[in-house]
Amino acid sequence: MGSERDADTGGAAPAAVDVRLAGRLAELRAERGWSLGELAEHTGVSRSTLSRAERAEISPTASLLNRLCGVYGRTMSQLLSEVEAEPAQLVRAADQTVWEDQASGFVRRSVSPPHAGLRGELVEGRLRAGADIAYDRPPVPGLEQHIWVLDGRLEVMAQDAEHRLDAGDCLRLRVWGPTRFRCPGPDEVRYVLAVVLP
Repeated sequence: MGSERDADTGGAAPAAVDVRLAGRLAELRAERGWSLGELAEHTGVSRSTLSRAERAEISPTASLLNRLCGVYGRTMSQLLSEVEAEPAQLVRAADQTVWEDQASGFVRRSVSPPHAGLRGELVEGRLRAGADIAYDRPPVPGLEQHIWVLDGRLEVMAQDAEHRLDAGDCLRLRVWGPTRFRCPGPDEVRYVLAVVLP
């Protein structure tokens, strides 16, 4: 791999724009399902440099950004415009989007909605007794999920294993294939789903 030198943060906290840019770069790689090694092959930049850029440990040079923009099919202006706005630090309950799938009995509240500058998202889910929802694949392969049951009982099928969770239980996993969420009852289940992009 060719070496790519970048400005180090010198031990100081990275600039906010570098943190947002790092998150967006990691997100773009995850959207394509590439490992750091695969991205290194596409760009000619070392895995180490790419990893440090995605963790905001370095401030990427224009040369590095140009290479990344080339493989991601966007101009540098487009990339930088995607990270201009800071995510809101406080998301008021009244501003949290609630979506309901009445046919399946699923209610989803986006407690901490996704943002290009952040890797995590927090969702509150509710399933009525008997509800059964199957997903044929994750939106991003290797998506990290933490499922914490607040009330009721939840059955989760993933990686050919069935997990039964009661109130207070937490299931942690990376999702590579199909998953299924089922509320066996007798009451509805309420749970928190923390989603973290790889």
